[in-house]
Amino acid sequence: MASSRGVESHSPDYMLLAIVGALVTVGLQGVYSASFGLGLQEYGDANYFLVRQGMWTAIGLVLLFVLMRIDYHRWKALSPWMMLATLGALLVVLVPGLGVTTYGATRWLNLPFLSVQPSEVAKLTLIIYVSAWLAGRGERLKAVAGGILPFVLILSLVGGLVMLQPDTGTTVVMVLTTATLFFLAGANLLHLTALGLAGAGAGSLLISLAPYRLIRMESFLHPELDPQGKGFHIIQLLIAMGSGGIMGRGIGESRQKFFYVPGSHTDGIFAILGEEVGFIGSMLVLALFVALAYRSFKVVLEAPDDFGALLAAGVVCWIGYQTLINIGGITRSLPLTGIPLPFLSYGGSALAASLGAVGILLSVSRYTAKGLRGSFDRSR
Repeated sequence: MASSRGVESHSPDYMLLAIVGALVTVGLQGVYSASFGLGLQEYGDANYFLVRQGMWTAIGLVLLFVLMRIDYHRWKALSPWMMLATLGALLVVLVPGLGVTTYGATRWLNLPFLSVQPSEVAKLTLIIYVSAWLAGRGERLKAVAGGILPFVLILSLVGGLVMLQPDTGTTVVMVLTTATLFFLAGANLLHLTALGLAGAGAGSLLISLAPYRLIRMESFLHPELDPQGKGFHIIQLLIAMGSGGIMGRGIGESRQKFFYVPGSHTDGIFAILGEEVGFIGSMLVLALFVALAYRSFKVVLEAPDDFGALLAAGVVCWIGYQTLINIGGITRSLPLTGIPLPFLSYGGSALAASLGAVGILLSVSRYTAKGLRGSFDRSR
């Protein structure tokens, strides 16, 4: 793969930036529409959730533009320290009295002026660390001791701490994203197959051990058997999507958002958008995600070195997998996991982390060069 030496920086991919800007704008409108009733009921302020999402949008955009201007190569040397800090934050959130518990999950830390979710930052930190680690392995990646074993140890440490919160959806996204990077970097396919089988076995075990995970699986398979109980959530999501028809009820005109769809402004926001803008509007939103993936993979293929290509691939895989899992749950194509839809769902830490990741992706795009292909040579 070509080296980054001699490749001067240039303008970032402004088309990619415009696509993200469009998604964030759609998200702000969707959050307001889906949450103003809840804001009035719980806080006496229809703008309660919009104001907070707007604040985090501003923080995220500052991160995006700062990280876009920083040479992405700097993160390679800093990645071990970033990982240590992330592990520390994931440990602190589990300490009684320090972590904030909501709906049975302990995922947040209260800082003086805001609440943050370390697991969202951990997604980006893990991508940076794993990309730096993989980029320096070379042929050792194909060996057990130099490849699959340390990779599993890294992933198990971070994923295990996230699972203790518990947060299955985030763990799944982390595993899928890093496993894809492992494959792209030239890992042994037999090792990858063993990793996949082990992951499937671990997932089945986790489902059987936790009652709420079994309930989610039952509601996914047979929601109609208990429409007022286990199946209520998924049925209401499908009603919302179906009620939009081709053209939608109109922006702001959703009925399901009035306390029928749980988490209508968070992980259920795509269902509310589907009800308001219909099939055509939903397809336009999905087209924005497809365009984002296309522009991002263009950055991956033109990245001047392994680290840049892996870093860009990690960001686009994170956003892509999380989008597929969220929309798959809403449309009953996959079991519900409760993870947010990137750029659209309400959630400050998730939005800021995603925008920061896009900033790093745009930083890589500043060093791409025509004729220098950052594709991965699996014959190494």
